[in-house]
Amino acid sequence: MSIDNDMDMAELADDLDLLDEVESDTSEQNGDGELYEHFRVVADKGQQLLRVDKFLLDHLRDTSRNRIQQAADAGCIHANGRPIKSNYRVKPGDIITLMLDRPRHDTSIEAEDIPLDVVYEDDQLMVINKPAGMVVHPGCGNYHGTLVNALAWHLRDNPDYDPNDPEVGLVHRIDKDTSGLLVVAKTPEAKTKLGLQFFNKTTRRRYNALVWGNFQKDEGTIVGNIGRDPKDRLRMAVFPPESEVGKHAVTHYRVLERFGYVTLVECILETGRTHQIRAHMRHIGHPLFMDERYGGHEILWGTRSSTYNAFIHNCQTLCPRQALHARTLGFEHPATGEEMDFTSEVAEDMTQMLQKWRTYIQGITHK
Repeated sequence: MSIDNDMDMAELADDLDLLDEVESDTSEQNGDGELYEHFRVVADKGQQLLRVDKFLLDHLRDTSRNRIQQAADAGCIHANGRPIKSNYRVKPGDIITLMLDRPRHDTSIEAEDIPLDVVYEDDQLMVINKPAGMVVHPGCGNYHGTLVNALAWHLRDNPDYDPNDPEVGLVHRIDKDTSGLLVVAKTPEAKTKLGLQFFNKTTRRRYNALVWGNFQKDEGTIVGNIGRDPKDRLRMAVFPPESEVGKHAVTHYRVLERFGYVTLVECILETGRTHQIRAHMRHIGHPLFMDERYGGHEILWGTRSSTYNAFIHNCQTLCPRQALHARTLGFEHPATGEEMDFTSEVAEDMTQMLQKWRTYIQGITHK
């Protein structure tokens, strides 16, 4: 199988999101009926007959079978240059393409004057305290206003830093609605050495998370493979460690503060998988507070009184995102070998919400 390697998969997910707006007659959208190729995959010689919607689901990230079917219904999925329906069976050698009525988005990074909270900086690296709500990298409808755009501006006078060069820049990522610390490499050598530390699990990363429920024990370890949820391609699921599904993942946790209905925990990452803390906590029955993707935006513990409902609503208004903060980050400096450790204060929105929980629980206790 061969895939168009120039295609940014996040961009493709954005294209598929936009298919909700595609009319059944695509040619009416741009006057001349011209279509543009956004994705291409060639089926292997040994490819067994398989419906194209199932076939593409194995090759596309961050989408769903329903969206692929919508694309086919809109005439956007082609086989060997001709539009097909979602029940088309892919054969060996078939060329499957996604065709849309607009050119592919220009993914080159533009420098944008966006403030950065720089915790540390030298000629090799930067440590950034990212606010919640900031996307780290362009894609999925966020082509501007990202951390990478801000870095391009901050380092615009550095002749050795090219924001479009994958050999420099972000060494790891945190989710859009997670706040906290990230390390950025200014040189290829720094990125390689820092990347190896993440790969070898020698970095030190601790997160503060507010989760639903009251833990029986003060500390514990969650071991479970993490892979894409077959029922929701935008979410990760946990699979048995001995299975061949997903990637090995380990999260250690300890209780920091109990509020009866929710618990503040410190999560220590042994591995760094996509949505690791969010998926692991949901797996053990303690979704992150206000984590809509994993069910934490519902009231999962507590009374059903109007007073309590109003209190939860106020907490959600104060911190309208998953209550997760990357608080500490430690690594070996790629040039000097010095052990470096950084700590950031918990983000203001989460801090205010935690204080609200303290006040609420104290009020109940003293009644």
